[in-house]
Amino acid sequence: MQLKQRILKPITKNNLFILFLSFTFSFLGNAQEVLVIDETSNLNPEIATNIKTDTILKLKRYKVDGIAGVVGEYIVLESDIDKTYLELKQQSFSTEGITRCELFGKLLEDKLLAHHAVQDSIVVADSEIQGRTDQQVDYMISQLGSEEKVTNFYRKNSLEEVRKELFEINKTARLASMMQEKIFEGIEITPEETRQFFYAIPEEDRPIFGAELEVAQIVIEPEITEAARKQVINKLKEFRRDIVENGVSFTSRAVMNSQDPGSASRGGLYTINKKSSFAKEFKDNAFSLQEGEVSEPFETEFGFHILKVEKVMGQDREVRHILLIPEVTEETIEAARKKIDNIRNKIVAGEITFAEAARLDSDEKETKNNGGQLINPETFDTRFELTKMDPVLSAQVYNLADGEVSRVIVDDDRTGRKRFKILTVTNRHEEHVADYVKDYEKIKDLALMQKRISAIEKWQKAKIKETYISISKEFSDCEFTNNWTQK
Repeated sequence: MQLKQRILKPITKNNLFILFLSFTFSFLGNAQEVLVIDETSNLNPEIATNIKTDTILKLKRYKVDGIAGVVGEYIVLESDIDKTYLELKQQSFSTEGITRCELFGKLLEDKLLAHHAVQDSIVVADSEIQGRTDQQVDYMISQLGSEEKVTNFYRKNSLEEVRKELFEINKTARLASMMQEKIFEGIEITPEETRQFFYAIPEEDRPIFGAELEVAQIVIEPEITEAARKQVINKLKEFRRDIVENGVSFTSRAVMNSQDPGSASRGGLYTINKKSSFAKEFKDNAFSLQEGEVSEPFETEFGFHILKVEKVMGQDREVRHILLIPEVTEETIEAARKKIDNIRNKIVAGEITFAEAARLDSDEKETKNNGGQLINPETFDTRFELTKMDPVLSAQVYNLADGEVSRVIVDDDRTGRKRFKILTVTNRHEEHVADYVKDYEKIKDLALMQKRISAIEKWQKAKIKETYISISKEFSDCEFTNNWTQK
């Protein structure tokens, strides 16, 4: 999970800028949907005017292989700075006022963390990184449309070259994250420290918490008929017989028939362990079979599968699967539309509350028992800050009055099938200056973050002195937060 800035404005101009910048950058490598550009030749020309230039270091386009710095065994290329800028933009972070020197300094911090993670014998399982890399590549294929487009986007000769680069980026980022977690061990914040932290901030500099909404939804999905379910199950049983009894290649069947856009071209191949973010039913089958065995058809939220364990590697499994998704008919789609129209009409007429309707009729298992209330995946509470809300969700609820029910919205589930939903705003919290009593938990989080940043700064100061570090002359005049040039 990424840590993101949770306030609209910084507490102070210097102290908390470092605070949220440090946490934001250090977790970028853990994002599930990171796109990383390979060459500066990919960069949009507008970048030159969008990144704030330092007074001592003017922005210019650097050669791809120019070395900006070395930390231990890790190299930071000049082009990596531009890549980091693009990653921030793709993750919807504001880059206003961030300089090349600051970006470079943060890259050096990440390399220092990763270097000492290796020195401290912190181990990252390749299967964990491979699983994350596979998910990133699968996502990019689904977004760009084909493997060829992904390869061209990265300016690589093959998809394997893309995977190799992403693997190394993800591994370094994970090592840095684990080293940071080790530094944070045992750091806690007391109520008295929280109080001192808050009241040490001048009133005019206290954070402004952005407007927040609490949102509920009801989702109705077209019914998958029993006939459609049986059709795909029988098809998978047929595939299984051909593979087990007739020696047909599982790989070729997956390439020709699997509806998983991320793995079909690889013959359905994934490397997973029990911590991998796959559906529970998928992992249960993967770890209950012996090497070479093929499962019976089983169901996940994505559809129906058969799975083969190709190789057992300690705690890891190399598996292949075939996914088939049952089709929904026009009749069931129309029936779902009529059902949600009827639910909406009853709510608007006051015959039933939104929460009661959600508990009775919503097809979304994660929210129906809580009256359709959405949970913020970053904060794990029910509040969504308006400025950080998913743009699609924000557009759907922005103009809703309290208690108003949205029009029926046509949405797609993870498999691309249509579904229908309605939304309502259940609570609204206006933008306000931080209040110690009302916002105690948020203030406590900020105080804890400040304490952690102090621990990181102390650790970095000590480790820089004992680590081989070389900074290019091009960057030697940067005003770094840390003493990278060891002057």
